[in-house]
Amino acid sequence: MNYQELVSQIKKKKTFLCVGLDTDLDKIPAHLLETEDPIFEFNKAIIDATKEHCVAYKPNIAFYEMLGARGWDSLQKTIEYIPSTHFSIADAKRGDIGNTSLYYANTFFDTFQFDSVTVAPYMGSDSVTPYLQHKDKWAIVLVLTSNKGADDFELQKLENGQLLFEKVLSTSKEWGNETNTMYVVGATRPALLAKIRKIVPNHFLLVPGVGAQGGSLEKVVKNGMNDNVGLLVNSSRGIIYAGNGLDFAEKAKAKAKEIHAEMAQLMS
Repeated sequence: MNYQELVSQIKKKKTFLCVGLDTDLDKIPAHLLETEDPIFEFNKAIIDATKEHCVAYKPNIAFYEMLGARGWDSLQKTIEYIPSTHFSIADAKRGDIGNTSLYYANTFFDTFQFDSVTVAPYMGSDSVTPYLQHKDKWAIVLVLTSNKGADDFELQKLENGQLLFEKVLSTSKEWGNETNTMYVVGATRPALLAKIRKIVPNHFLLVPGVGAQGGSLEKVVKNGMNDNVGLLVNSSRGIIYAGNGLDFAEKAKAKAKEIHAEMAQLMS
C-alpha cells in the first residue's frame, strides 16, 4: 500500500486505528482451543469484527514464531485474510546488516506480503535501507518507544545537546522519505511528539501505548497529527482481549467502535 492509498483510507473511514494481533494461546477464549488452528480462528473473528473501524492490522511476530512451523502457518493465513484495503504491519523489530537485512525484508515483503515491517536502526543505515528497496513497502523505524527501558538509551543526551532518539530520527530520515519510512513513537511520551513533528513533519508515526499502557489519544493527536493525519495509533490488548467468552468478537468490535468514534471526532 502506498502513501496516498493509506491517507485515502484514513480520511474515507475517519479512523487511524491499528489493531494489534498479539494473539496469545493462554489468553484467547477456551472454546477456540478445540479448533484446528486456534490462532487463526481468533484472528479471523477479530478481523471480521473490527475491519470497519480500523485501517491497519499489526501481528506481533513473536507470538507466532514461538510456535514454530504451525505459528508461521497461522501467520500466513492471517495475512492472507486481512483485507487489501487495510495496511499490514509485521511487528518483527528486526535489526541486522547486509544480506541478513535483505533476507528479512524479502521474508516479510515477498513471502508473507506485508506492507511494512518494524526495524531497529541502531546498527546504522545498512540495517534499514534494504527494506526501502521494495516498491510500495515501508520500514517502520523504532525511535521513541513507550517502555520503561527506553530511558537507558533513547533519552540519553549527546554532547551536542541532542537526545539520542533525535539523532536517530534526523539521520534516518535521510535514508528514505515519507512514502517508505514511518517511525515508532510511544503514546506515553506525548510531550516529545511535538519535537518529533518538527524533525519529520510529513512522515507517518506508528503510535503504540494507547489504552492498556495508559497513553492519551487526545494528547497524541494534539502533538502528532499533521495535514494528512500522519498517525497510526495501535491498540492490541485493549481491543482483542476486551472479552474472553463466546462473545469475544462482539466485545472487540464494541471497543474498536468506541475508539473509532473518538478518532472521527478528533479528525473533524
